Amino acid sequence: MLPNRQTAQVSLAFLIASAITLGMLILTLVLVGQSFRGMEQAKLTAAEATARQLATSVDDRINAITQPPSTALAVLRHDPLTGATNLDERLDRLPVLADILSSSPIVSAIYAGFGDGDFFLFRTLSSSGAVQFPDAPTGSHFLFQSLEREDEQRVGVWRFYDQGLNLIEHRVLESYDYDPRQRPWYQAAQSVSELQLSAPYVFFTTQETGLTLSQRASAQPSTVLGIDVTVNDLGAQLAQLRQTPGSQLAIVNDRGQLLASSELEQEAGAVIQTARLQQTERGVGGFSAEGRDWYGVAVALDALPDESLSIVIAIPSDELLAEVWAALARQTLIAGAIALLLLVIGWFMGRQVGKPLEQLTDRVSQLSRFRFDTKVRSESHIREASQLSIALDDMAHTIRSFQNISTVLNRGQDLNQLLRDILEQIVSIVGQKRGAIYLFNIHDHKLELTVNGGLEIPKALRSIPPAADDNELIRILRSHIPGHSVFAILRNRRRKLIGVLIIEIEHGDKTELSDDLIQFVDEIAGSAAVAIETRELIESQQALLDGIIQLVANAIDAKSPYTGGHCERVPKLAQMLAEQAESASDGPFARFRMSEDERYEFRLAAWLHDCGKITSPEYVVDKAVKLETIHNRIHEIRTRFEVLHRDADIQYLKACLEGKDSDEARQQRDQLQETLQEEFAFLARVNQGSESMSDDDVARIHEIGSRTWLRNFNDRLGLSGDEQQALEHQPTPELPVMETLLADKPGHLRSWGDKLPPVRKDDPRNRWGFDMTLPEHAYNRGELHNLTVRYGTLTDEERFKINEHIVQTICMLDALPLPDRLANVPRLAGTHHERMDGHGYPCRLTGENMSIPEKIMAIADVFEALTAVDRPYKRGKTLSESLGLMAIMVDKGHLDKDTFNLFLQSRIWLTYAQQHLRPEQIDPVDESLFMKP
Repeated sequence: MLPNRQTAQVSLAFLIASAITLGMLILTLVLVGQSFRGMEQAKLTAAEATARQLATSVDDRINAITQPPSTALAVLRHDPLTGATNLDERLDRLPVLADILSSSPIVSAIYAGFGDGDFFLFRTLSSSGAVQFPDAPTGSHFLFQSLEREDEQRVGVWRFYDQGLNLIEHRVLESYDYDPRQRPWYQAAQSVSELQLSAPYVFFTTQETGLTLSQRASAQPSTVLGIDVTVNDLGAQLAQLRQTPGSQLAIVNDRGQLLASSELEQEAGAVIQTARLQQTERGVGGFSAEGRDWYGVAVALDALPDESLSIVIAIPSDELLAEVWAALARQTLIAGAIALLLLVIGWFMGRQVGKPLEQLTDRVSQLSRFRFDTKVRSESHIREASQLSIALDDMAHTIRSFQNISTVLNRGQDLNQLLRDILEQIVSIVGQKRGAIYLFNIHDHKLELTVNGGLEIPKALRSIPPAADDNELIRILRSHIPGHSVFAILRNRRRKLIGVLIIEIEHGDKTELSDDLIQFVDEIAGSAAVAIETRELIESQQALLDGIIQLVANAIDAKSPYTGGHCERVPKLAQMLAEQAESASDGPFARFRMSEDERYEFRLAAWLHDCGKITSPEYVVDKAVKLETIHNRIHEIRTRFEVLHRDADIQYLKACLEGKDSDEARQQRDQLQETLQEEFAFLARVNQGSESMSDDDVARIHEIGSRTWLRNFNDRLGLSGDEQQALEHQPTPELPVMETLLADKPGHLRSWGDKLPPVRKDDPRNRWGFDMTLPEHAYNRGELHNLTVRYGTLTDEERFKINEHIVQTICMLDALPLPDRLANVPRLAGTHHERMDGHGYPCRLTGENMSIPEKIMAIADVFEALTAVDRPYKRGKTLSESLGLMAIMVDKGHLDKDTFNLFLQSRIWLTYAQQHLRPEQIDPVDESLFMKP
């Protein structure tokens, strides 16, 4: 395309209107700017003056707070109370103390410490007693706390009085460990005779902010009197003096500690601290804090000079200058209206002739830049320009319809929404308002209404032959659907009927539907049919995948009656916890969010987290006793005991036949048989497994196993191929042979052979990063080896076989041709046995190497396992027991602390328990006891 060499042209009307408008705008900006600066400075000056007035008021208030208690303390230091040596003498002075407390609401407590360690305190309960002393007797108004010495021991006494100083209750405290001589107020007043004033602080008992005044008694220098004075009303006073709703006022010392605040906080916030640091020496100034702009000023207070107190005021800039901005907006609005009026007048006069053509030029230019959503039609009194705009607008509408249809067909995800969008776009192209889409149900041989775009038509059309051609189908449809409609038959790539698209032509419509337009609708409908078929295939595949996954999970649960439901309950629990993590707005999960693909990926991984168990031998997974394999081998050992028991009878009879002492022989037989009964009972009990086994029990098992019995039958007969292979290189002893009662025989061992799993870190086949200890043998079924298992019922070999299920899970899922959006399924499903301290399996990952979903999966798996009631080797634990064990696992580095805290706070454990646990397992739980800091 050749470059445009035409000289640029400018409209005279544009120049005139622009010059007038520009001059007006410049003048307006200058005037408005000057006005804004003046008003802003006035506001800042007023704010600074207000701050200084407030400082004077606060000084007076602090002096007013401390003066009356100081006077009272000066009088008390000469009172006989300071020389009182016992409780009765001190109680005589209670009316004086009660008058002081009643005369001033800011006096919290009066107390005295004596040189011998005695102490008493007298306080009112009217303000704080209900909270701090909930067990105070009804009608209590005063509390007298006393510490006396009796027989070299300190005894605490609490005496509750009503408002008339009538004793209500007398309590003796068994332990009252308090020495006033070690307190700062006592030590500070002991060294000097002048009144001592403490720094502001929060009282431990009442949580009120206040000061402590203390002074040494005049007649008894070892006695120190003290008065606690509250200053809480300063915060209320500051709140009333805020200039704007968002203003913050605070009284702080030079260390930033808060004395009083308009926000009633215990610590000075970021806004106050920033204002104090930046504005102390330079008057009113601006700063930013907590994502907001502020003006701040700090003024020193004369009260309590040793504490270097300051009053700090922070005002949001938008609130301080709200009136300024409002005035500026009004001025700008007036100036803009004038400028707009001038612009309109100049512009209107110059645009009457060239306006329509310029509009069309601009809009056609937008079409050339593929802006087909631009409205081209332009109203004009020039006939040619009006007709041209109509033609161009129709062209843009047609192109835009093509774009919309393409977008719908390519990006549609939900089938129903895809159908609605297709119908809407095709109806729009044809220029009509109503339509419908039927989909063909191949099982019932009927067309079912799927999308109704405003037509009054049957819900379903029955007896539709799927082999009928398009013309026959249209004839059938016309017999069922009244009115004048256009039908487009939807067929897939194999020309199979999948549905019908119907467009109703309105009565009296003058639009002529040409053959070309009908052909166009058919072609678009054909593309829509392919898109519908593709979406149905995708949804069918998705449903098939979900079904297969649940099928595998259910098969794993069905394989063992002791793990039934585990693969179903863990996903539910994991998804509940993941939703709570996503909904968190603060804390460690504030930024944790998952996309729809990630949620689906997490759900699949949760369902498949134990799919490797399908390879785990059932008799290992369900091993309830130590000697169990395919059957419980305790029966074989019992048979040997039966042989020994019968041998004892035989030995007894032989002794009788040989003429030996029958009584002695009977006694030996009975004793042996009783021992055999007791030893078998012991082995049977050991066989059931326990939390732990002592060294003495292990030694006794070996001792019992050393008994011998005579075998007369060949143990190589009737063996399986596996058993024959295990004994292939073992010599056959000559019968009869003497054997021990219990033994670890070579035939009990099974080697790995060529099935050695690639779990060692240095194994070249290990491409998954496994790091597990591999037992020497695949199985060791030795009787002594199994019976001497210290914990539970599983040997090291069987424990590895159980743990290997997670290896098989990862390998099986990694072998699947998963799409990229599901690439993390193997890892998500295979890390729920990892530990935060790196001692888990199969890869020894640490908490830093694990994602939040992986930590969630571990929490869900552990909680389900602890509460499950379908395990052969344990009972289902209660909620409190389960959460307590999980808290211990957090402490030991097994589970993630933050995820466990979220699990507790969200109370998901209770929701899950109400759905899946037995009533007796749901006991009261105080989750705060298990929270981790």
